[in-house]
Amino acid sequence: MRRPEEVFVVVRRGSEFLVLHRSPRQGAYWHGVAGALEPGEDWHEAAARELREETGLVAEPVEIAGAYAYSVDEEPRYRGLLPSGTREIVVRTFLVDAPPGWEPQLDWEHDDYRWCTREEAIALLHWPEPRAVMRSLA
Repeated sequence: MRRPEEVFVVVRRGSEFLVLHRSPRQGAYWHGVAGALEPGEDWHEAAARELREETGLVAEPVEIAGAYAYSVDEEPRYRGLLPSGTREIVVRTFLVDAPPGWEPQLDWEHDDYRWCTREEAIALLHWPEPRAVMRSLA
């Protein structure tokens, strides 16, 4: 059973932000580091695990903004995986600073990445909530 809780991790390197392209099997859209909490895992542990799994970066993300939620209707493929009656998925957001020169090592979920200005990242990101998180990073 999938938990109805996720993390979204913004990766910053100097003045650039990392945007990942999800593979066709994963929806083929631009997003950030993200994923569901696993059983027994807290929010910070999930953020660090997703960061490591999706990019290879070992770091401790810092929570940066209030939680947001999205309707399960936006991701109907999750409906049968979530506890019965779940209507929304709650997401908490984190930020991590990557060292100068660091480049991600993508996992199977992603097939491309870009380092972008904040404005470029906002234009690329598929979902409105991550775009709002990026806007909040002045």
